Amino acid sequence: MSVALAVLGLALLVLVHEAGHFLASLAVGLRPRKFYVGFPPPLVRVRRGGIEYGIGAIPLGGFVSIPGMHRPIPHDAERRFSPAVAEVPELAGPLDRLKRTLEAGDTAASLAALDELEEAMRGRRLSEAARSSAEKGFTDLRDALGPRAYWKAPTWKRLVAIAAGPGANVLLALALLTLLFTRVGGDPSRTIAAVTEGSPAQAAGLRPGDRVLAVNGDPVDGVELGERIAGSRGRPLVLTVERDGELVSVGPVRPRRTSEGYRLGIVREGTGMPLPEAVGTAVRVTAEVSLEIVRALGRLVTSEGREDVASPIGITQVSSEAIEQGADYYLWVLALISISLALLNLLPLLPLDGGHVLFALLEGARGRAVRRQIYERVSFVGLAIVLFLFFIGLSNDIGRLS
Repeated sequence: MSVALAVLGLALLVLVHEAGHFLASLAVGLRPRKFYVGFPPPLVRVRRGGIEYGIGAIPLGGFVSIPGMHRPIPHDAERRFSPAVAEVPELAGPLDRLKRTLEAGDTAASLAALDELEEAMRGRRLSEAARSSAEKGFTDLRDALGPRAYWKAPTWKRLVAIAAGPGANVLLALALLTLLFTRVGGDPSRTIAAVTEGSPAQAAGLRPGDRVLAVNGDPVDGVELGERIAGSRGRPLVLTVERDGELVSVGPVRPRRTSEGYRLGIVREGTGMPLPEAVGTAVRVTAEVSLEIVRALGRLVTSEGREDVASPIGITQVSSEAIEQGADYYLWVLALISISLALLNLLPLLPLDGGHVLFALLEGARGRAVRRQIYERVSFVGLAIVLFLFFIGLSNDIGRLS
């Protein structure tokens, strides 16, 4: 059950990420064609308002398909229409004219050539595969040549559509951390939530649910209880606790010295923060965690921190273990994963969001689109790096599981 919940949690993070892209694209007029959680082949899909919504069979992420991500080139037409030309050679002429107009970058002429090719294809006997490829070609090329194509959009619209994905994950992390801190973010209470196995507290007979009222006869609050234990220097303590409505004396018990000081081995329930304080703390913690993740990514460049990389298998395992430790711990882990997902997607590598942000800024500064071949070469390098990180994480996870 915990593994299934962990997978659902990761699916939620992906859904939020893609929903950020989807809603932002709609808001700036870049109407998406598809919105998927997971990658095809689709398990479930439905079309509403010209947009295809689906759940893919490969649960490694998701995507939003925005029309015209790149300026169309002759190869796009060749790839989609060559099956039809192979079956009906008379279509070669219209296809060549379309390819020439795409090479010249003449949008109006390309649209006219596309209409000519579609008219020439009408009524022809084609196989299902050739017709399906051609129909997709007509749709994709018209999207890429149309006024709402992504590559034609102003730089600010492109940045909004792309950055909204990581931004949605950061907002989700802030919401999760705020909820967590309103539950347990304040000072520790006097109530024991858990007792560590083999600890002095367990040996003395302390139990989850016990409420510590006094130490050596002196009444204490939550803060004072921690101070008395930490400052004991290992001297024996007698705790007065409330258990099932009765007062019980526990001890004497000697705190054990650890790397963090003297401890009894108890985990206490927290008290919630007021909402404004919880929001402020969530912002601060998100900033601190983000900085540490950036540092960890930087250490990878120098071959350090390799053991910190995890694949979806390892992330699922950590999430599953967090669920077994309680809802509050799972909220914390889910928030950390959401921040990590946002920052990893902002790496300046295609096909990640950060790569698209970088190229949008570059094209905005140049005043013209970068050549498609450059996009493809940079994407190949970026994909190779992403896969390399994935296999490092996978090898780490296999080692941990072994």
